[in-house]
Formats: sequence, C-alpha cells, structure tokens
Amino acid sequence: MKEIKRLIFLSLLVSIGLALSLIESLMPVPFIAPGAKLGLSNMVILITLVIFGFKEALIVGMLKSIIFTITTGSITSLFYSLSGSILSCIMMFVINYRFSNIFSLIGVSIFGAIAHNFGQVLVASLMMNNLRIFSYLPVLLLTSLFTGYFVGLTSRYAVKNLKKSFDNIFYSN
Repeated sequence: MKEIKRLIFLSLLVSIGLALSLIESLMPVPFIAPGAKLGLSNMVILITLVIFGFKEALIVGMLKSIIFTITTGSITSLFYSLSGSILSCIMMFVINYRFSNIFSLIGVSIFGAIAHNFGQVLVASLMMNNLRIFSYLPVLLLTSLFTGYFVGLTSRYAVKNLKKSFDNIFYSN
C-alpha cells in the first residue's frame, strides 16, 4: 500500500510540474533575456529531490519534459527541457547532499537554475553548431540568481508543509 501511495504522490508531482510548465509557457515574462522563464516547474523537481531522493527527482523531471513535449508538440523543446532538467537535477543533488551545511534550499535552487541554463545553452550551441551562443550565457546566469532564489524560497516553504503531509500519509496507521 505504501508503494501505491508513493507512486500516486510522484504522479501528482509530475502533473503539477506539467501544469506549471504549461502555465509558464503562456506567460509573457518581461525579462531582459528573451526566452528566460521563472522555472516554476523546477520547484517540483527540487521538492521531489528533498522528499524522495535523486532517482525520483530525475524521473519526475524527465517525465515532465516528455509529457510537456507531447502536449505542446514542440520536439526541439524536448532537447532543451531534458538537458536542463537532467543537468539541474544532478547539480541540485550534488549541492544538496554534499554541501547542505553551506547552502540552503535557496542556494541549491540557484545552482540548479545555473545548471539548467548552461545545459540549454549547450544544447542550443550543439544544435546550431555555433559556439557564439555561449555569449548569451552571462545574461542567463544573472537571471538564474533571481529565478533560482524565487524557486528555492518557494520550495523551502512547500517542503516544510509537504513533509508533514508525507509523514501523515505514509506513516500513519
């Protein structure tokens, strides 16, 4: 029964991540950096990482990216989304589990946002066979500080409340 509850909880996280991605794709973001997003769905990956662990966070991130691509029909976005999600998840895992004594969830999220943007610029550079695309990276990295802070702050509050719910669901009765 615990495994079924766990799968349902993870499925809900994928669904929430997908919904946040869809909402975010419809929002015009008044950033200086074209294409920059708030990264709302990255909250779900960070929350999953903290509550369930690396493997589950990676799966949630990948499923969210794949289902988002199926929903929107944009195949090229799959490469950007997957590379960003995977690299971000790996970076957040390393920072959270190796340097949690130094960085809070906000710091973990900022590193994740930086990795996400780096992964997407790397994929864009490879797809277009143009290294000049990396000149756009400093603008995105600066944006990562703000978006990562917001995502980390929000995730910190969500994790605190979800851990209580998680414990009640899985460890009661």
